[in-house]
Amino acid sequence: MHHAEEALKSRPFNLNLLLELHSIILDSVRGRNKARGQFRTLQNWIGPPGSSIEQAEFVPPDPQLLLAYLSNWEKYYHEERPDPLVQIAIIHAQFEIIYPFLDGNGRIGRMLIPLFLYERKLLPRPMFYISGYLEEHRDEYVTRLRALGKKDGAWNEWIEFFLSALDIQARENASKAHAIMELYRRLKDRALALTRSAFAVPLLDQIFERPLFQSSHLKFPTDLNPSRQSISNMLRILRDAGILKVWRRVVAGGHRYLRLRNS
Repeated sequence: MHHAEEALKSRPFNLNLLLELHSIILDSVRGRNKARGQFRTLQNWIGPPGSSIEQAEFVPPDPQLLLAYLSNWEKYYHEERPDPLVQIAIIHAQFEIIYPFLDGNGRIGRMLIPLFLYERKLLPRPMFYISGYLEEHRDEYVTRLRALGKKDGAWNEWIEFFLSALDIQARENASKAHAIMELYRRLKDRALALTRSAFAVPLLDQIFERPLFQSSHLKFPTDLNPSRQSISNMLRILRDAGILKVWRRVVAGGHRYLRLRNS
């Protein structure tokens, strides 16, 4: 998302950026060995494990047709339509139908939603989390996508579902944002009272920016420059007060992290 946001400041969204995002999002995760950063050149399908293409629940287009379909998709992405929310509903569905990658299509498809809304200046930042609703209603989501092109009225039903998802998720996102702001307000007063330090608020700002962190991650402006001992003391006070929780990551060598308990 950060890469895309920076890229969109100097160029419009395009297929090259799509490939860049795919390469980044599949780095060191599931699907990293499945043509990361490349459009698929193989025919794939979705179905039960071990199923043949004849038994598939969904068969995306032949890879030889991908570039033509993606070119049309990209043109529609940049068209000026009467309602951009309806437009992104169609863009998302078309992307999932084209299914241009061997893996990661769902992750990229969900990223496209806030990126499009950001590029159209409907969001100040591309930070709109819709995955929560789509995962909670996954069966309906998949059913509505699968129906496209197969029954009358399917596109209207899909758009209605998608717009409802945007509406409900937007309300939930706003509620979470207000809760985070209220949590920050309460913890700011408490951290100042507990630590009696001028560094408490700058420390809390960094914790909210990065709720899971190591003490070495903390960076203060040079004009503040608290000692490591002062930082350690503040972290200990916040931990003892139950504001922070120690969390050990299970990796070779084991790393000790602190986590904002209320997050």
